[in-house]
Amino acid sequence: MEKESLWTKEFLIISLISFLSMLIFYLSIVCMAPYTTTEFNASASTAGLASGIFVLGSLCGRLGAGRQIGIVGANKILWIGLIIFAITTALYIAAFSLELLIINRFVQGLGVGIVATGTGTIVAHLVPKSRKGEGIGYFSLSIILAMAIGPFVGIMLMNVKNGFDIIFILNTIIAVLCIIIYAFVKLNLPISKQDSEENEPEQKSWIWKFIERKSLPIAFIALLVGFGYSGIMSFISFYALEINLVTAASYFHLVYAIVAMLSRPVTGKLFDVKGGNMIVYPCLIVLALGMLLFSQATAGWMLLLAAGFIGLGHGNFNSIAQTIAVKVTEPQYFGLATSTFFTLMNFGFGVGPYILGFFVSTYGYRTIYVSSAILFVICIPIYHLLHGRRDKELLQASD
Repeated sequence: MEKESLWTKEFLIISLISFLSMLIFYLSIVCMAPYTTTEFNASASTAGLASGIFVLGSLCGRLGAGRQIGIVGANKILWIGLIIFAITTALYIAAFSLELLIINRFVQGLGVGIVATGTGTIVAHLVPKSRKGEGIGYFSLSIILAMAIGPFVGIMLMNVKNGFDIIFILNTIIAVLCIIIYAFVKLNLPISKQDSEENEPEQKSWIWKFIERKSLPIAFIALLVGFGYSGIMSFISFYALEINLVTAASYFHLVYAIVAMLSRPVTGKLFDVKGGNMIVYPCLIVLALGMLLFSQATAGWMLLLAAGFIGLGHGNFNSIAQTIAVKVTEPQYFGLATSTFFTLMNFGFGVGPYILGFFVSTYGYRTIYVSSAILFVICIPIYHLLHGRRDKELLQASD
């Protein structure tokens, strides 16, 4: 039997938009704190605010977009997100005060959250049911690539003359390019009037208008995993300096990305055939082992081997968990499911460094990474209780 088409023009363009928007995200993340301290003489805490408020804006954007997609459609939502994103990206050049910069960062975060929810929802509709795991796995590679390339380009450009100006101009060109290429996409996706009483007779609280109940269990697991992984995202440079492995640490995300990219197509196909448990249980185990090895690294090869384990575990868990979040919901609620999943996952990423940071000075980096490894092990029975024990039943019911 011939497979349903996956590599359509629309799928490729939406994946490219996801890659380019996330490229700007990761590129700006590495340069924003140095830019605020250099340009505005900001303190470390203020620089952290300027960098982190972007994530808060993204969370708000995802929540709002997830709700509105079911009302106005993913097409219009993505247009709105791309326009906000392009305008705010260009405004960095005109942000002459720290206050304006912080406000612009928040609004740009809104745009990124809307764009990410829009692209994720559209892809969920474009990918055939029989190839959901494979298709979303390929799509999520756009984020992995951006995560590997963005910080590398950002660090490289910061070290050249007028580097920050070059970064802002490059980001603006990329953001405008996203709008241009999206004009070539013609879609006819379903719209569900989620505000209607017929569709939500059982919903008593306003919060369920922004959160998809069926995707909440796997999204909660993603929150815990994101919390544990956030320690690497935020503290790897300090940790590498402490253990004298700065050179090896500079290749961490590259190794992570390569392993995730090579394994995603395989795990995506396995999911479509065997279901989520076949991937999630091993991913959590491998992720815990990788974090444990990372916490005890004393040589470059150990750090990079840990990067491979973490890329295999964390990189594949994210794509499969996102696929589960979509698969357990009805098509008209794909937008809400995508928003719910990424909102909780990003919340874990956002709050993790803040909480873990309290313990670093007392217990050290190695201890918090061991704690993260233990958290990933604890996630196994939690996943089993919330989803794993009914994995086949839930996924088959959604089909």
